[in-house]
Amino acid sequence: MTNLSDLIQNVFQLNHATSEIIASILTFSLVATIGWIAYFVFGRYFSTWAQKTRTTLDDAILRNLKTITILLTVIVGFYYSLISLTFVQPFAEQLSTIFIVLEILLVAFAVTKVTNVLADWHVKKTAESRNGRNHHLLFLMKKMVHLFIYITAFLIILYVFKIDLSGVVVGLGVGGIALAFAVQSQLGDVLGAFSIYFDRPFEIGDFIVVGNYSGTVTNIGVKSTRIRLLQGEELVISNKELTSTSVRNFRKLERRRVTFTIGVAYNTPLSKLKKIPEIIKEIIKAVDSAEIDRVNFTEFGDYSLKFLVIYYINVADYGKYLDAQETINFAIKEAFEREGIEIAFPTQTIRISQS
Repeated sequence: MTNLSDLIQNVFQLNHATSEIIASILTFSLVATIGWIAYFVFGRYFSTWAQKTRTTLDDAILRNLKTITILLTVIVGFYYSLISLTFVQPFAEQLSTIFIVLEILLVAFAVTKVTNVLADWHVKKTAESRNGRNHHLLFLMKKMVHLFIYITAFLIILYVFKIDLSGVVVGLGVGGIALAFAVQSQLGDVLGAFSIYFDRPFEIGDFIVVGNYSGTVTNIGVKSTRIRLLQGEELVISNKELTSTSVRNFRKLERRRVTFTIGVAYNTPLSKLKKIPEIIKEIIKAVDSAEIDRVNFTEFGDYSLKFLVIYYINVADYGKYLDAQETINFAIKEAFEREGIEIAFPTQTIRISQS
């Protein structure tokens, strides 16, 4: 740029200060032109290429990097247009430091934008398999990642200013440990929330059983999870407690095994007893989504002859299972009445011996 300033001064017979300012303006214009070309390439060629790919991830990243390109052009243009000015030379070192700091912050900003895009893309990608998304938890995750990025940028800036980092790192470590002890319980709930989010033992809308409670998950928060119980009330349970106990998730139940016993009276003739397994099998086969496994005469009970019935129903919804079982029960009752088979009820026979 000094050569450019001298050339302008010799050609146009200008004083040194004026020629430096003109050279500075030309330098900034040159850098701005290069930046515009880079922006044009991003907008014309890279974006067109990204649109042809199957995923939208690269489109979103390039769209966010366009802004970074403009900011970087402005910073570099200002730096190279100012650094060679004579009246700026006494402050050259401070100016260089300032622009390095700006570049570090710009890189940190770019990384946060990319992490936002990746996080949103991950949620969108898994949206089809999720009944609900935890936007506030995703927001917290983003903020924690941003905090880590900017702390890293802060440490790099301290290194640029040649500040001893050992004390700062020790201070951050001690402060982090103290903070962890102070919020130990809350931290356990937060870690439990992240465990639920990534491991996905259940999601919003799932029907789960936790201990003696059963209901539908309505919200997964940072500290607790809310479950709408069958009785209608809402159960609020901490994430730490939830991740340390057994949880039964019925959303992943694709095939339900159903077992029940039916008893008939002792005075039922043998010929009719032998008909019962076939009668029940035909009834269950007629029910949609039901598959018969077996029907067996298994036991001489206290007051009835017991038949064990085992079948499978290919529905996860508990209400649909109850509807199917009700249909089966009505059909069995109707078939038994038609065949004259009496369903047993508790009876007691007393024999009196006369001496």
